[in-house]
Amino acid sequence: MEMTEPEKFLVDSLTKQIETVTLPLVKVKGAVGLSVGVVFEGEHHAYCDGHIVKGGAVVPDEWTLFEIGSITKVFTATLLADMHLRGEVDLDDPASKFLPSTVVLQSRDGVDVTLRHLATHRSGLPRIPSNMGFRNMRSDNPYANYTVEDMYAFLSKRRLVSEPGSFYGYSNLGMGLLGHILALASGMNFEALVVERICRPLGMYDTAITLSDDLRDRLAPGHAKGKQVSNWDIPTLAGCGAFRSTLCDMMIFLKANMRPEDTP
Repeated sequence: MEMTEPEKFLVDSLTKQIETVTLPLVKVKGAVGLSVGVVFEGEHHAYCDGHIVKGGAVVPDEWTLFEIGSITKVFTATLLADMHLRGEVDLDDPASKFLPSTVVLQSRDGVDVTLRHLATHRSGLPRIPSNMGFRNMRSDNPYANYTVEDMYAFLSKRRLVSEPGSFYGYSNLGMGLLGHILALASGMNFEALVVERICRPLGMYDTAITLSDDLRDRLAPGHAKGKQVSNWDIPTLAGCGAFRSTLCDMMIFLKANMRPEDTP
């Protein structure tokens, strides 16, 4: 269908605005490829530039799968809100309530770490657990070999940086722990829980951690400073950054967050 003049003007205007952001990233900072989505007046608009692999010929599109990294945290917090509204957990439940009795999650000044603290980065936990080890942190896939047992051992020994609720401190560990706790509370795998509660109701069929052959074929390799690097696997702290998704699904999720009252 041919666009009307107002529609053409809108698309041209959006394209120019996006190019002011994306062109410097490609030409100056060496971004290999970009997929940009805009939701405007309920309509989705996609803009793609560069290539999936440096020097390659394939341009990313709406169905290219990317690691979405810390956008995963929004899914984890949304899941917490959903489970709270269902009465399955309470925002102010102590995190220790859901962990094995052998795990001694520290309190500070008599204040326990709650699910709310984990979701808002006010738990007093550090950004990453120090027992990940120097070798892991220097590897191409630093979270891959970090186990639940490692996390439990760290939590049982670590003194909190600050009293829970008193200080904002960005924490991959805290959000990863929240995802782990929600999985324990539901009796489901974290990925399966997010897919069942968020992705499927919204029609986001390309958002996952575990990849089918089709999704793996569409997965863009990671890049850092213009060089191709390994994709990451985050099994234990999945809630902080393990999901992969497409621009198409991310625009659906963006639209749902803009007008949640219109969604299931």
